Amino acid sequence: MSGMGISLTRLLAVSRKEWIQLRRDPRSMALAFVLPLLMLLLFGYAITWDVRELDLAVLDQDGTSASRSLVEAFEASGYFTVVERLEAYREADAAVGAGDAASVLVIPPGFAADLSARRGAAVQLLLDGADANSATIAFGFADAIVDGFSRRVVLEGRTVEPAIDARIRTLYNPTLESRNMIVPGLIGVIMMTIAAMLTALTIAREWERGTMEQLASTPATRVEIVLGKLLPYVAIGVLDVAVTAVAGVLVFGVPFRGSVVIFLGQTVLFLVGALGLGVFISAAAKTQLVATQVALIATLLPAMLLSGFLFEIRSMPPLLQGITYLVPARYYITATRGVMLKGVGPETLWVQAAFMVGFAALGLFAATRVFRKEIA
Repeated sequence: MSGMGISLTRLLAVSRKEWIQLRRDPRSMALAFVLPLLMLLLFGYAITWDVRELDLAVLDQDGTSASRSLVEAFEASGYFTVVERLEAYREADAAVGAGDAASVLVIPPGFAADLSARRGAAVQLLLDGADANSATIAFGFADAIVDGFSRRVVLEGRTVEPAIDARIRTLYNPTLESRNMIVPGLIGVIMMTIAAMLTALTIAREWERGTMEQLASTPATRVEIVLGKLLPYVAIGVLDVAVTAVAGVLVFGVPFRGSVVIFLGQTVLFLVGALGLGVFISAAAKTQLVATQVALIATLLPAMLLSGFLFEIRSMPPLLQGITYLVPARYYITATRGVMLKGVGPETLWVQAAFMVGFAALGLFAATRVFRKEIA
């Protein structure tokens, strides 16, 4: 049985041979079935941008009920924990520098008097800028707390009302949990790395075991050999993505609002390209050690740093923004976040799908071309 010059019988025979070899290799089996879930759990818990229970030192130079109320507002917020009470301003810099507190709230003398006199009552917040992320978040929390406190100040027997009643609603991730953004992105990073590393061993393994000549002498064409070797790994990759996605929902509480069919379709496109890259590396390297190292460098670092997983692409320099278009994980991470968090469909994700189709075609073409040279 054949179609378009490709024999289904030979294709399945090559796939069966590859599956048997994979099944007999404990390291490859662990890499295929254990490592993706292990990496998801490890990175899912380790990587977070959520900041909770910030250590706060307080220097209350006013000592009035109004100043104590402000400190209580910080404690009641759930974001700050008062760990130290300072006696003098010179202790503030030392507290932050020694790491005893991430922030210091300074309430100057006359704070309550300024409030009563309708003057602007100044307070100071000192932040540890060595951790820019935590400092930025702490500033946002403190600004909101002070703003809320100022709204509750009673002047002339009435509560001061803001000029604008802003009602803000956050869509798709209302609790602003960083895991809801990290876990879908992790699926792309993990599968990009695992898929390329798995297939990076395929042809190199044939060379090291001395079976390449036997494979080259079979009636199977170059395309049939490459596709036959990819099929088992596509099935494994889809299974891995399904397991990690379910783990993300059950373990980390990430919502899944979109279509499973669309999610799997985008996954297959992504996996074919990533697996094709692995076969290309394997054919070019010829040894499993070199192929594994090259696959790791070519996939993990770009997927982590240039895909939008950890860093916003729009904030990168123009040169790096251009390079990100060559990173397939960029498109898959956008697709996973869109499907899982927003429930978007093909009308939104067609651009990502088009780029992944192009990458899949390029990966298969490159793998076939390099493999053709080796068995010629």
